[in-house]
Amino acid sequence: MTLLRPRARRLPLNAAAVLTVLVCLFPVYWMISTASKPSRDIQSADPKLFPHTWTLDHFRTAVQADGFELFWRNSILVTLSSILLALLVAIGSAYAVARMRWKGRRQFMLMVFVAQMAPWESLIIPIYIISRDTDMLDRLPTLTLVYFMVTLPFSIVVLRGFIATIPPELEEAAQVDGCTRTGAFRRVALPLLAPGLMATSLFGFITAWNEFAYANFLIIKHQDSRTLPVWLSSFQNTFGTDWGATMAASTLFALPALVVFLLLQRHVTSGFAAGAVKG
Repeated sequence: MTLLRPRARRLPLNAAAVLTVLVCLFPVYWMISTASKPSRDIQSADPKLFPHTWTLDHFRTAVQADGFELFWRNSILVTLSSILLALLVAIGSAYAVARMRWKGRRQFMLMVFVAQMAPWESLIIPIYIISRDTDMLDRLPTLTLVYFMVTLPFSIVVLRGFIATIPPELEEAAQVDGCTRTGAFRRVALPLLAPGLMATSLFGFITAWNEFAYANFLIIKHQDSRTLPVWLSSFQNTFGTDWGATMAASTLFALPALVVFLLLQRHVTSGFAAGAVKG
């Protein structure tokens, strides 16, 4: 009897958790099922929850669409470049804030938090004007710098908290053994930062990989410099939207983010928690 009471109390929570998972996964299932249905079933007035017939024609249409390989290359190049650049700058900034005491440190972190809270959409017009006046429109490096700017504040906050969890005595012991301050950080602290780096990389990857607004407004004339989120809109024309190809392309587009998350998910919780509770 005593064992049944805790289970009975947990039953509503478990039911709510299952319901939440189903609600979150249903759009993903609908996207994949729509990509696998024949066009006549997609446009049917009586949609079916489970397709009666399956087809890969929409995936073939998406893969054979103009610019498929080029836009994949652009997205991968911009995403990875922005992540690496943000990590390099954030590591140095977070270390300086977490380990050193210098005038203006609190004000610096306040500016980082303000930058993190600023909505990205509010910066589109100023960034467009700056890019236009400096002849940086229609260039992939411009998108890289924008995504770097967007992900940098979050990266500094997370890595600062994670560095604070590493005892400074470890680096001091390495310096006593003959390491420089940079060498002690590289040999001792940096390997321990792996979970924080993974969590930061995942956030940066998802942010840059899915971003549409800046890619659409900053790449106007040179279509060859566009990225995958903008490419998805190419399946809509004056005659309507090819929903099967759109859903197939969206499924292919979501696969890299899913793979990266599955590879890094074990580090994500500890990385986010460290950045949230430590100062």
